Formats: sequence, structure tokens, C-alpha cells
Amino acid sequence: MTSFTDRISRALGFAAAERGRALSNASPQHDGARFRNVKPRPEEGLGKTLRIIWNVLFNKPRNTVPTQPPIVDTLTRAQLDAAPDRSLYRLGHSTILFKLRGEYWLTDPVFGERASPFRRMGPKRFHAPPIALADLPPLRGVILSHDHYDHLDRDTVLALAATTEVFLTPLGVGDRLIEWGIDASKVRQLDWWQSARVGELLFTATPAQHFSGRSLFDGNSTLWASWVIVDDELRVFFSGDSGYFDGFRTIGERLGPFDVTLIETGAYDAQWPYVHMQPEETVQAHIDLRGRWLAPIHNGTFDLAMHPWQEPFERVTGLALARGVAVATPRMGERLDLEAPQRGERWWREVADAPKAASSWRMCASRAESVE
Repeated sequence: MTSFTDRISRALGFAAAERGRALSNASPQHDGARFRNVKPRPEEGLGKTLRIIWNVLFNKPRNTVPTQPPIVDTLTRAQLDAAPDRSLYRLGHSTILFKLRGEYWLTDPVFGERASPFRRMGPKRFHAPPIALADLPPLRGVILSHDHYDHLDRDTVLALAATTEVFLTPLGVGDRLIEWGIDASKVRQLDWWQSARVGELLFTATPAQHFSGRSLFDGNSTLWASWVIVDDELRVFFSGDSGYFDGFRTIGERLGPFDVTLIETGAYDAQWPYVHMQPEETVQAHIDLRGRWLAPIHNGTFDLAMHPWQEPFERVTGLALARGVAVATPRMGERLDLEAPQRGERWWREVADAPKAASSWRMCASRAESVE
């Protein structure tokens, strides 16, 4: 039986912090106390941190949450089984379902109602997942980018444990899963640039510029990563969370070019440029990676920033088209063909509050489309 002291230690993050220190000799990303980015994080100071918290709590703009649920294509197990290989489905935020070689892979699974440690507090989802957690087919694997609540939901992972063969994680994140009760034999933890082959697929954990932690005292005790998925000639990039940095160019040079890049575009703000990208940077990251099609993710599901909920879609599509970048924006639950992606409809404009809030960015996108 777990003692009260052990439960408190785990809740506050002391156990995770100790685990992080234990990994220091195994990873050049660890400084002996915490994991770190290649580029040092700027000192922000207490004053700036308090201003950010104040703005998030009391100065939220309008339209950060849609007035009605966004359009979602309902998925069934039969549809998934009938779908061809190299199909992709956005299930929400950064949760992506892949069908590759007849098997299913899921990134950053969050099926819970809130991206939060609390059941009744924190960002609530805008829409239900396109498919219920219980209706998912057995998974060959789950791919995790880091341990933040909008990317790693404990209840979801535990529900998937019995029907998932392998969990691919950055260093330390796998230990969290094991602590939660996941069979250690299913967990494979990778440092940046390390690869794991599962069947005929090759997965490589690649650098990202972000941070980690799930409680008060475990900040950066686990590693964060982006991922490269290779299926013969098909190459897909999954960003997880990241600020813009030179690493995208390095990844593109070493492992690109990519058929599809799934890159975060959402939950950004001018006050935190280091750990998230503005849409202009998302497009540049795609170009650095030598991507063919860009599919913006990390949007459309949770209210995590100060911008209108549909702004990331409007900005990134307009900017991408202006630079000649092919961008795919499937609805949640809509199939995307990884070999021949489709542009997709501007589905976010069909939500009641979208036209007014997005008008300026729609003009930008329209001009770019006319040029194209």
C-alpha cells in the first residue's frame, strides 16, 4: 500500500525531480539537476510571471472559446478498419491517430474533459473526441512528446494500457507511466536523436525547445521531444510543443525531407515566445524541415492562450499560402491521406462566432489564395 508520504511526494513532484537527477549521467540534455534546452531560456523574473498569470486570469479577450462546438466528423471502428494505410485523423489538440501497415498509432492521447490536474477546474474541451476512447482499435503504440496535461492524460493512458503494445517516450516520461502502473516491458524511453524500430516503422526522438512538469516541484525533471516517423519512403514529423529554434533546420538536414509536418500552431502569445511558436514561425519551421505539406496542430480543442480560438487556423493558412506552402486543415475526425493530403475546408468559419473574429485574417488568406 502506498503511504501518505509517498502520495504527497508524488503529487508535489519530489519523486519526479529525484528521477530526473538519476538520469543526469545518461543524457547530454541534463545538467545534473534538470533537463534543459540547447538555447538557454531567458530570465523572465517574478514580475513578468505575475503579469502573465494576471492577464490569463483577468484579461482574457473575447472568443477564446467558441460559442458552439466546432464541427467534428464522428468516427467508428468500422470506418477505421476499412480505411487504407497511411491514413491520419486528428482527434483533438495534439492527439493524432495514424494507420500504418494495418496497425494504429496514437500521439499525445488526451480524451479527458479537461487539460488539467483537476476534474472540475482548468481548460475544458470545445468538442467531444471524434471516437470514444472505448471504441478505439487496439494500438500498436502510443507516442508521447512530453508530460504536460494537454499532452499526457493519466486516465486516458491507463485506459489504453491493456490494448497498447508499446509506449514511446522521451527520457523520464516513461518512468511516470511505470509509476502509474504501466507494464515496464511496454515502455521505451529515448533521448534526442535516439531511434526505435517497431515492426517495419522507425521512430526517432528529435530535439524541441520547451519544458516539462506536472506539479510544483518537478519542472524539467523529464525530457521533451519532437518525433520523426519513417515508413519506407514516407516521412512524417510531429512537433509536440516547441518554440522556434535552429533545431528544425538540423532535423530537416539530417532526417528530412518530410511528406507531412504536424507542427504546433496555437496556445501562443507574445509574452512566451521561447516555448511556443507564432504562426509565422510555424511556417518557417516547416520550411526549415523541408516539409511538403504542413498540418497545423495544437489548436481547436482547449482554451490555453489569449488569442481567439480560430485565429491560429486563419493566420497559419494565410501565411502558408503567401509563402507557397501547401497546408492541410482536416476537421477533427476527417481522414487525411498522408500520401496525397487534401487542403481541407475552412471548417472553423462555420462556427457561429468565427466570421467576425476572423475577418482580418480571412482577407489575408483570400489574397494569398488569389495569388496562388
